[in-house]
Amino acid sequence: MNLSSLKTFAVESRRKLMRYVADKVAFVLAEESTARRSAPQSVKELEDAIRKQGQEQVIEATAYMWFNRFCALRFMDANHYTSMGVVSPTEGATRPEILAEAIAGNFDVNVSETAKRRIQALLSGETPSNDRFNDAYRILFIAACNGWSAIMPFLFEKIDDYTELLMPDDLLSANSILAELREAIPLEDCQDVELIGWLYQFYISEKKDQVFDGLKKNRKIPKEDIPAATELFTPHWIVQYMVENSLGRLWLENHPESSLAEQFQFYIKAESTGKCPKIDSPEEIRICDPCCGSGHTLVYAFDVLYAIYSECGYDTLEIPRKILANNLYGLELDPRAATLASFALVMKARQKHRRFLIARNIVQPHICLLRNVDFTDQEITEYKEAMGSDFFTIPFFETMTQFTDAENLGSLIVPRLQDSTDVRAAIDAKNVAGNLFLRDTHKKVMHLLEMSDDLAPRYHVVVTNPPYMGSKGMNAQLKEFAEKNYPDSKADLFAMFIERCMKMALPDAFSAMITMQSWMFLSSFEKLRRKILDEKCITTMAHLGARAFDTIGGEVVSTTSFVIQNAALPEYKGTYIRLVDGNNEAEKSTMLKEAVR
Repeated sequence: MNLSSLKTFAVESRRKLMRYVADKVAFVLAEESTARRSAPQSVKELEDAIRKQGQEQVIEATAYMWFNRFCALRFMDANHYTSMGVVSPTEGATRPEILAEAIAGNFDVNVSETAKRRIQALLSGETPSNDRFNDAYRILFIAACNGWSAIMPFLFEKIDDYTELLMPDDLLSANSILAELREAIPLEDCQDVELIGWLYQFYISEKKDQVFDGLKKNRKIPKEDIPAATELFTPHWIVQYMVENSLGRLWLENHPESSLAEQFQFYIKAESTGKCPKIDSPEEIRICDPCCGSGHTLVYAFDVLYAIYSECGYDTLEIPRKILANNLYGLELDPRAATLASFALVMKARQKHRRFLIARNIVQPHICLLRNVDFTDQEITEYKEAMGSDFFTIPFFETMTQFTDAENLGSLIVPRLQDSTDVRAAIDAKNVAGNLFLRDTHKKVMHLLEMSDDLAPRYHVVVTNPPYMGSKGMNAQLKEFAEKNYPDSKADLFAMFIERCMKMALPDAFSAMITMQSWMFLSSFEKLRRKILDEKCITTMAHLGARAFDTIGGEVVSTTSFVIQNAALPEYKGTYIRLVDGNNEAEKSTMLKEAVR
């Protein structure tokens, strides 16, 4: 995978798509535009969106939507997950397969009879067009996207609004974005779903640079820019180290007869701590990445879980469904990254089961998007009247106020309500979901309960690469929250997440992370170090130092990766591996492999 080429493509595509969409917005909103006559409702929706979000935000969101779909369909085409290549031609051809087949009279299953007639009229010349092939292809592309909406609604929301008006005009020429896409992403690169995460990191790289330029001028990072400022793709070998020595150790401690360790490259065969949550079946395991990004860590956890299920004799066709239904949980405050995490897991499931992408087989990944939830006094009063005063326990009532700034605070929120079982049972008994007057309030309550459940301490493994942001970059609300709730780790987000991950893990369970190394040395983290040493146990650490990320040059980021067991074990001696002398990822990963042999 040529990361340099991918970055150039992603950055240039963002610029090009932003220009395309901006031009289309101006064209559509012109006073005498054809769109005002042919699609007045869509034009009105566009005007409403611009009033609510701002024109720049609408352009940014729409440009990314097209980029995301183009890349996702390229990946699916390359792996033959689509019945016809939607953006990819067959070998030796130039037009996307779905168009070439339509010209020959063969249509994709997702194309409706109405769409077929429109396409045939265009191709035959019955309907006048300046570019009949391009116009026909636009209809085919939209039909394909809408066809996938039932399987992957998180990525392929139905295109029947103003976004269709803002679709790029040129999709077929040698200079089109799809031609550039096929050149930048050869078929062989699509064998690894990591590709999607890399593309997103590169797509937002210019935005990240802008945010850091602002930091140099003492500007605080607003909540909408936190994802761009803090997301960093974790090298695969570090993910392997973290997952193998947390999830892998959990299983091997419970099942010493397992041969799972033979499949691992970075597993440290250390002495058992003598403590571990009891796990009889793989279906019991719960793994969470509270800052899941595009899902890279969860994807490798999927691979390890698949090996565990297989070793236990489960039907290979059922394993992907069971993993998504029972084992993997992700939390994320960036909607785009959450979408990519879900897509990556669905693609991983399809890789393991060729009929997984059939509506009756699909299990949606459990990726929880953390969103602001705020209730008015009237909403609370009406919901209370419907449910009864006994329903509003103190933990539930307090939790209702905890997510008003979730898009800023993310997984650092510790919900007062730790188990929603009784609350959900009461809601079902009252049939509030059927009350039309409470529909919107009920929807917010259910999302609140989902977020509070997913943030509760119920995981056997918590593994993540948390965001890095010093207190100087925090906006006022985030800084105040840190000082109040994380006094021992408030100096940086990553340190706060060390505490948070330990709180999300069950007793004796594991949390695995890669963070900045500064918490091991600086006086500002002394209380955090003491808390870890007194109350927890570091079972293993790979001290990486600088240059563990090839995409970050020089000495900018010095890191350490480690596994903490949620138990006080003062006599246990963990395994520590020093890798600070490695000059790049390859050297450090090789040094780690040699150290664990």
